[in-house]
Amino acid sequence: MELSQRVQKLTPSTTLAITAKANELKASGQPVIGLAAGEPDFNTPQNIIDKAFEAVQNGATKYTPSGGLKQLKEAIQQKLKNDNQLDYALNEIMVASGAKHALYNLFQALLNDGDEVIVPIPYWVSYPEQVILAGGKVVYADSDESTEYKVTVEVLDKVRTDRTKALVLTSPSNPSGMVYTKEELQQIADWAVKNKIVVVSDEIYETLVYDGEHVSIASFNDDIKALTVVINGVSKSHSMTGWRIGYACGDAKLIKAMTDLSSHSTSNPTTPSQWAAIEAYNGDKTFLNEMNGIFKSRLDEIYPKLMEIPGIQCIKPKGAFYLYPNVSETVKLCGYDNTEEFVTALLEEKLVAVVPGSGFGSPNNIRLSYATDLESMYEAIKRIKEFVEEKMEK
Repeated sequence: MELSQRVQKLTPSTTLAITAKANELKASGQPVIGLAAGEPDFNTPQNIIDKAFEAVQNGATKYTPSGGLKQLKEAIQQKLKNDNQLDYALNEIMVASGAKHALYNLFQALLNDGDEVIVPIPYWVSYPEQVILAGGKVVYADSDESTEYKVTVEVLDKVRTDRTKALVLTSPSNPSGMVYTKEELQQIADWAVKNKIVVVSDEIYETLVYDGEHVSIASFNDDIKALTVVINGVSKSHSMTGWRIGYACGDAKLIKAMTDLSSHSTSNPTTPSQWAAIEAYNGDKTFLNEMNGIFKSRLDEIYPKLMEIPGIQCIKPKGAFYLYPNVSETVKLCGYDNTEEFVTALLEEKLVAVVPGSGFGSPNNIRLSYATDLESMYEAIKRIKEFVEEKMEK
């Protein structure tokens, strides 16, 4: 059977590939430590679980409107006012089956064939794939350690063309963990308004900022708000990755198109999960601060240990739960030709799974998730250091 050309353009996920290899080794009884996780290692708070159970018992097992329950939209609306100083009407909000689904619908509803989308490097693996599936063209904007893996308006101007339709902006960032400052966002907002470019603001790691505070680019003024689509959800903030509830906020016409697309694909987000998300936003907020504090503590503990590994260069992240070191010098010291060889050997010989940066557009980097317990992190860093030192001695 011949597959469609569009799916043949997809690039396999490097995260899933390394996870599959790690799981294979685990299944054979090997003590693998996985640092590839993209989800918090906490269970969903009990009050949220209880609310979902209660909702199901009360009959919340039927279809809902394609764009989400009115009660959930109202909870999101209030959250945006309280946390982000943003006012959205209910017809400017749509609920999706996860933030990834919201992004997929957005690109499908926004892009025509050949429209260009600027994607800063490093990027989350699904951005380019989703743009391509929508018929768009990905234009990469480079960044590196000198700008803390954040793009500047000077870089954006170099890659902007008459076909540029949108810019993807992620803060805090997966994979780098970097956070844009208010001043940096203001400059990008002014640039977007001047050039009439849509900003896709992925704020899924909003609650995991450790140095400073999260600022939504849409909050500056009405002009940038009109051009911004805010993407968020409960996956990272409330450790609800498997519940699959995300949302998009923006121009009513665009939101309606995205909702119409859902009506012909997923029908609606899972009903019990929507009631769980209502409790996430309306219920006790203690969990948010507790999880933030635990992740910050882990980062402070692990970062100095990582920096003891020969050749490692790493800016200390300010958000999310990833370390994104440049290992180009380490790879050379170990005698490997590229990061993929280094990562594969590390997994096979020391049973530590990390993600090569090539999947994020940065072949000199690796991503390590500290969404795991400190004991495992200490052991993983110890094994990596031993691996490097052993290779250097040969």
